Amino acid sequence: MIGCLCLHGFTGEPWEVEPISTYFLEKKHWLVYTPTLPGHGQNGNLKDVTYQEWVYTAEVAVRELLNRCEKVYVIGFSMGGMLACYIAAKYPVSKLVLLSAAAYYGNPLQLIQDLKEKVWLRVLGEHDNDEHYQLYRKKITETPLGAVLQFMQVVKKIKPSLKKVTVPSLILQGELDGIVPRKSALYLYEMIGSKVKELAFLPESKHLICHGFEKALLINKIEAFLCREEDEDESGDS
Repeated sequence: MIGCLCLHGFTGEPWEVEPISTYFLEKKHWLVYTPTLPGHGQNGNLKDVTYQEWVYTAEVAVRELLNRCEKVYVIGFSMGGMLACYIAAKYPVSKLVLLSAAAYYGNPLQLIQDLKEKVWLRVLGEHDNDEHYQLYRKKITETPLGAVLQFMQVVKKIKPSLKKVTVPSLILQGELDGIVPRKSALYLYEMIGSKVKELAFLPESKHLICHGFEKALLINKIEAFLCREEDEDESGDS
C-alpha cells in the first residue's frame, strides 16, 4: 500500500490541500493522512501553540504511515511544505512534493503592522469599502503575534535540514503568488540535496495553488511525478 501525508499551511486547514488528498484517496486508493495542525481548524486556538507541536503532529502522522505502508510520499503546502522538508530529511519517505512552500514569505510582522493601521483607519470610518481591509480583517483579529513568531521560528529551524533531503523532490509554485515570493521556490530547488528534483511555476496560479484555475494541471504534474518509477534508483539515501 502507498501512503501519502498532506500538510496544510499556517492558519489554514486540510481543505487547502483537499483537491490533492481527495484525488489520491479516491482515484489511486492510497492511504492519505491530512492532519489538522495544533491550534488550527475551525475551533483552533493559535494563542499558546508552539511550532514544536506542529512538527510533532507531522512526525506522528508519518510514523503511522510508515508502519502501515510499503511506500510513503509527503506533500506540503506553504508552511506545511517546510514541515514536509523536515519530515523528508528525517524519515525514510520515498518522494517529496512542495506546493507554495514558505522558505521565504512576505514579512509577517510588517504585514501585521500594516493591517493594524488599516484596522485603526476602519475605526475612524475611513475604510468602509477597502477591499484589502475586508480580505485580511479575519486574519488580523484571529492570528496572535506569538503564533506568527512561531511560524517564523519553524521556517528558520527547518532551513538547515534542506541539504539532508535526498529523495526525489518536486517544487511547484504559482507565478501570481502574493504571499510566498518566487525566490522561495528557487531557494528550495537550490538547497535541497536531492539528485532528482524538479521545479515548475504555474503561470495562472496564486498562493492557494490547489484551488486555482490550474488545479487539473497541478494534479497531473504531481501524479506524474509520484507515479514515475525510474527515479527510484537515483534517489540517494533517504
